[in-house]
Amino acid sequence: MRNHPAVVLVAVLLSTLSLPVSLTGASVALPDIGRDLDAGLAGVQWVVNGYNATFASFMLATGALADLLGRRRVFATGVAIFAGSGLLASVAGNIVLLDLLRALAGVGAAAAATSASALLAHAFPGRARARVFSIFGTTIGVGLAFGPSIAGLLISAFGWRAVFAAPALAAVAVLALTPLLPESRQPHAGRIDWPGTVTFTAALLLLIFGFVQGPELGWSAPVIVAAFAAAVALLVAFVRVERRRPEPMFDLALLASPRFLGICLAAATIVAVLVPLLVYLPSYLTTVVGMSPGAAGATLILLTAPTLVLPLLSGALTRLVPAPAVIVTSVAMVAVGAAWATVLAPDSGTAALAGPLLTIGVGVGLSIGLLDAMAIGSVAAHRAATGAGMINTARLASETVAIAVVGAVLASTTAGRLADPGFTGGLHTVLWAMAAVALLAAVATAVLVRRARVPAEPALSAYPGGS
Repeated sequence: MRNHPAVVLVAVLLSTLSLPVSLTGASVALPDIGRDLDAGLAGVQWVVNGYNATFASFMLATGALADLLGRRRVFATGVAIFAGSGLLASVAGNIVLLDLLRALAGVGAAAAATSASALLAHAFPGRARARVFSIFGTTIGVGLAFGPSIAGLLISAFGWRAVFAAPALAAVAVLALTPLLPESRQPHAGRIDWPGTVTFTAALLLLIFGFVQGPELGWSAPVIVAAFAAAVALLVAFVRVERRRPEPMFDLALLASPRFLGICLAAATIVAVLVPLLVYLPSYLTTVVGMSPGAAGATLILLTAPTLVLPLLSGALTRLVPAPAVIVTSVAMVAVGAAWATVLAPDSGTAALAGPLLTIGVGVGLSIGLLDAMAIGSVAAHRAATGAGMINTARLASETVAIAVVGAVLASTTAGRLADPGFTGGLHTVLWAMAAVALLAAVATAVLVRRARVPAEPALSAYPGGS
């Protein structure tokens, strides 16, 4: 069975399923984690933010590392880090250790995700490649769609620690298969952009730190002001570093293309609405509405289920409607859904939430895959991998910052308790802001991508880590 494509497919899909489940599952567990570990809101937020921030920061670096050292080697290392940190997280006795382990899990997830797509592309040439990447994308959708429900059932049956143990055990099974995977590497792999990686990672973490700790320490606290100032300085340094490197990990020159910029804007906006809702809606539904974790997870299927079906239909839809129009419609639907979701109230039931959550879900589902294809089609063929890496980094960075900003608003309106009074009003404020941002993004996207092209081949290296 060594080097058999079927083994590669099983290993990649099982690891791919575990990564989004680890994100959405942790969000359902946040109230129980806070109570059990006697942790404040800021500490609990890092369970999600730490994972997402390192995932976003290390995507491009680990991709370059895989090309240089070998895809199987980096994949195995990433899966091992993810599994080990997850198992340790399931027995963590305090919130600081749990947060550190979650940040480490994000590094492992980044290495596993970037290497997985390269392993698939190497194992399945020709027409088979398009088919397996359709399955790959569907698996990501399944992880996002059913992650909250799976987590709710695990919490009800075994407690919150099972949310970290279950994906880790799946990763252990993947690790057992890695000796059977083929090794491959880029014949002329470039050097790893360590200055760019360090400045981008540090800037993102400091930005998240400022938003997460700001409500607790005070927005004028010297450490918060210093964190924001340092984040800005590091972002400036990152831009300078990337503009001077012959082979930058984040090719800023691509952003000079209006089409590519519009596609990245649409992708970033969609996940900036979707993922914070996946993180904070479970807490609202359990603490304010009074649902069980299982019921809250089941309700979120309304938000995520369209991502399972619509990516398969969006390709056919573009034969009738121009792809840019589909994308603009997707962003607009997310805006409408966010505004509609302000019907949320302490007595909200699943029926009341069906309309707004399905509207957002349809907007997200129509865009998955299509945005990646448009991104690849808007850049030169030899820069396709760079374009795919940039749109995924834009997604992950956007959702990470959005989670932190939404958390900061809710922490301020609820005095750090994520409960009423304050939770409902804070969530309404967040939803109206999301609707306004998405509406503006839809208009900007319409202007920027009006002449975008869609390639015949799908974007093979795309990994919507949060979406």
